[in-house]
Amino acid sequence: MRSTFTGTAGAYRFTLLAGAASFALAMPGVALAQDGEPEVEAPESSNVIIVTASKREQTLQETPISVSVTSGEVLEQAQIRDVLDLQTVTPSLRVSQLQSASATTFIIRGFGNGDNNFGIEPSVGVFIDGVFRSRSAAALSDLNMVQRIEVLNGPQSTLFGKNASAGVISVVTKEPQYEFGGLVEASYGNYNAFVLRGEVTGPISENIAFALDGSYNRRDGYATIVNLDEELSDRNRWSARGQLLIEPTPDFKIRAIADYSAIDEVCCQVSTLVAGPTAGAIRAVGGALDTDFFSYNTFLSQVPRNTVDNYGGSIQADWNVGNLTFTSITAYRELKNFLDQDVDFTSANVVTEVRDQKVDTFTQELRLASDFDGPINFLLGGFYFDESITQDSRLTTGADARRFFSLLTGNPTVFNGVEAALGLPQGAIFSAGPLTAEQFAMDNKAWSVFGTVDFEPVDGLVFTAGFNYTDDRKDFALSQQAFDELSSTNLVDAFITLASGGAVRNRAQFQALPAANQQALLAVATNPATNPFLGLTPFQFQPPFLNVPNSVEPGRTQDDQFTYLLRAAYQVSNEVNIYASYATGFKASSINLSRDSRPVFGDFIPGPGRSTFAAPASPVTNAGLAVPNLTTGSRFAGPEEAEVYELGMKAQWPGFGFNLALFDQTIQGFQSFLFTGTGFQLNNAGQQSVRGFEFDATVRPSDSLVFTFAATHLDPNFDSFTASPVGDLTGFRPGGIPSWSLATSATHTLEFGSSGNKLISRIDYAHESNVAINNGLPTFNGPVNARRDPRIFQRETNLVNASMIFQMENGLEVGLWARNLLDDQFIITVFDGVAQAGTVSGYPNQPRTYGGLVRFRF
Repeated sequence: MRSTFTGTAGAYRFTLLAGAASFALAMPGVALAQDGEPEVEAPESSNVIIVTASKREQTLQETPISVSVTSGEVLEQAQIRDVLDLQTVTPSLRVSQLQSASATTFIIRGFGNGDNNFGIEPSVGVFIDGVFRSRSAAALSDLNMVQRIEVLNGPQSTLFGKNASAGVISVVTKEPQYEFGGLVEASYGNYNAFVLRGEVTGPISENIAFALDGSYNRRDGYATIVNLDEELSDRNRWSARGQLLIEPTPDFKIRAIADYSAIDEVCCQVSTLVAGPTAGAIRAVGGALDTDFFSYNTFLSQVPRNTVDNYGGSIQADWNVGNLTFTSITAYRELKNFLDQDVDFTSANVVTEVRDQKVDTFTQELRLASDFDGPINFLLGGFYFDESITQDSRLTTGADARRFFSLLTGNPTVFNGVEAALGLPQGAIFSAGPLTAEQFAMDNKAWSVFGTVDFEPVDGLVFTAGFNYTDDRKDFALSQQAFDELSSTNLVDAFITLASGGAVRNRAQFQALPAANQQALLAVATNPATNPFLGLTPFQFQPPFLNVPNSVEPGRTQDDQFTYLLRAAYQVSNEVNIYASYATGFKASSINLSRDSRPVFGDFIPGPGRSTFAAPASPVTNAGLAVPNLTTGSRFAGPEEAEVYELGMKAQWPGFGFNLALFDQTIQGFQSFLFTGTGFQLNNAGQQSVRGFEFDATVRPSDSLVFTFAATHLDPNFDSFTASPVGDLTGFRPGGIPSWSLATSATHTLEFGSSGNKLISRIDYAHESNVAINNGLPTFNGPVNARRDPRIFQRETNLVNASMIFQMENGLEVGLWARNLLDDQFIITVFDGVAQAGTVSGYPNQPRTYGGLVRFRF
């Protein structure tokens, strides 16, 4: 492989990345150096981009897998403040913020999960300066001092010790510099949006440099809680970071980073898309809801609160010994996430949720890389991960709940009669106060060994083999206190007790009856015509919980997996590279840290109508552990195993370049986590696959004008998914994955003679083709083979963003910017109304924002 660096095999040919950074390529005549090293001029007419997500430097054109790079300059021009906006310039990436400021999902090539449950590691891994951010809430700080962001598509197990089965987002920030400098920037926009950020760097001594940066970001809410006269979906966050670069010798350097960020926001806007039959009961108890989806008006019983504190530090040491480089990255991080919100999303006081979460993470990475001037080079690494998660959460029944649910039954006094029949205190069912309380904890320890070997038998032809062996162990404990008397009563068993005159009060007494008597009692107890209690089954929202660990379920998972990469790359000419690869990936088991966690089928087998009396023998039943209304299926999900075939071509000529990747990617056991109306179901899809291609091109008709175009085409399929919340989806196209995602831009630089002043104008457009948002909602639609309502909601996006910045030679810059300039409106996602059968709620996208900025560089 011919290299822009010395050596036949060269250090920079060893990396495994590819694809094109169409936006980064808009930077004329500049080579981005590794991790903040001084920029160097590239030959005129070339556009050399250096990437390091593979743990080594290499030009983007040389790297033989699919990766998109967004430079820090483009982030500034396009006013991309956080990873939520990154998708507008990276069509293979999708990012969505849903229930709270911390509930964010990253999706690459249609694969992604882990947004609303801390027991699920994301399939897309986020690394900031080489440090793994294990939960999406820990990756949401405003982007400051960013040198570039690399989005790697497909599994990356041979390069990243913590496996990511769908892809990686790697954020690379600037290192401290030995020349004093920095910037300060202020921006103001509609909704009283105010952003202040700054950075400063410089020398402390001959071999020590420092950098400090910080940001403050606030904005009024673009939505309104009408009945409370409060704003919703605001911005209120800040961050600070300090760095030291210590280089005692030319061959040894240490980079130490400490950072803190905080979010305290009122989030997020939920709109009603379909007001179901329950809407009348909401209004009857004095509540309200707005069915104008894009009015950005909502009605809530309380102002939601979401706070996130995210802080930590890392030390990276690099030591060059001859042709070998030893690297160590040690990091410790803490994340605290708290939310308190109305989860029925109406002004009726029905139910609220509080969630208090904490994550402590320690990581250690060691790696050794060679830089031999021969045909063979290698990378060998080890990674250790130790994480502790705790969560306390609770649901609270509101003052309107009992009246609301009694109205839905059609009999305002129905619960009084049930309480009298079952011997419960009058007013006990749906009384205002605690509904559930949960305590969850998980400890995750994992280690891995990974590496690659490059063999270049002749100049330009490189064979690569890579491997990763991971051992992952999780210990978890889950407990709950259930306070809902109705949900704590099995209505089949209660009827059997009454029908037997009190002679049958437990499973042993029922099983002691003759078989004929058992069948006769079950026949009348499970028949709605003879058991009037059964009509209340839909109101048993939060049944008791089987605590873990117990004598049947040890509360432990252990997974280990060997994954590998095989690739051949050939540099056809100085302008054209081609490659072919096969790679596998892995993500360990995930735990359902939620109140919807249940034993797997086999450990427990429920009886008819979830009867404990009639439940067949099973380990849980035989051990006497069964609690009323226990069912199965959502305790944890087994590992994800990915494989991808990929063919690619990268070409670069003066004024024009393109990159093309064709892929066939499959994940067996994809960990699906879906909302069911009152809880979250976690299980494995048997197999999900996607075929497609990624293409991007850069056209530079003159030094002052650059056009970029990028497209991703995806053709996904559920090859096997028999146990989804809406039934057997085998053969269906997964919802929410558009066939086409496009991103294009035009950037023009107008220079004013030899003054050094210039005007940079940019416009970009991002499009996602029309797509079904999901495969149906369990409550609203029902199972795929017997739809209650056939409507499947759609989404199409067309976002136009623009900016114009006047840069003066003295370092002063002034500009204007707009995001979603044409005020495009679309539904981000939809979900079943909480405890409101037939109602559909959803999240509208953010409306148009615009403003001006002043920036000074020194």
